[in-house]
Amino acid sequence: MTRRTDQHPDLADPRIGASLFSTWRVGTPERQEEAVEAIGRTWERRVWPARDLLGYHVYTGEDGETLLHYSQWTSERAYESFVKTHRQERVDEIDTAVPGIERVALHRYRHYRSGVREGDRAPGCVVIVDVEFEGPDAERLKDWADAVLDALEGEPEPNPGRISAHFHLGADGTRVLNYAEWESARAHAEALARDGAGPTAAAWERVQRWPGLKSSTVRRYEHALGLVPAR
Repeated sequence: MTRRTDQHPDLADPRIGASLFSTWRVGTPERQEEAVEAIGRTWERRVWPARDLLGYHVYTGEDGETLLHYSQWTSERAYESFVKTHRQERVDEIDTAVPGIERVALHRYRHYRSGVREGDRAPGCVVIVDVEFEGPDAERLKDWADAVLDALEGEPEPNPGRISAHFHLGADGTRVLNYAEWESARAHAEALARDGAGPTAAAWERVQRWPGLKSSTVRRYEHALGLVPAR
């Protein structure tokens, strides 16, 4: 069966072979809540669809209109099997409960590296840094992620609000996603205001001017729903 959990996911779980992130636009904070509850009810009414699905988590966007979805699979093939046999009935039930959901994008990643773990605090905010490059280049993605981690770990005084950073490389070779855990949205906003100053300024400027960098977005979310197989 399926059960809810308040526990945040382990993004570095070695069993994960495919990390899928997608975004829905629902329009208002009220519809965010309605959609989260519809997802929870829809999944709890059904058996867990596959042993290869390790967990499914939903987050509400600080913008008041979006939802972030993160699912952990042992492989992309396992996800494709789910799409063929179980996905549509869930989508139909959710859309009946909350009509007009816009499914913006789905991207497939593989976990690459994690770092800057500061204690075992539960995150109050999840920050998604989504970076796109011009054209596929797997080595460029690794080099950029390494440079960001070097900059983070090179800070003489680590930010007390930062908990962790988990870097994922896009399966298509063009994207990097950093799933960063923070103590609070305020702590992250204050850190952004200070970025680019101090002894690591040159390292951060290098990251921001990386050759082939096409776009970079930063969005804050709050964990709203965790679904895992019942034991």
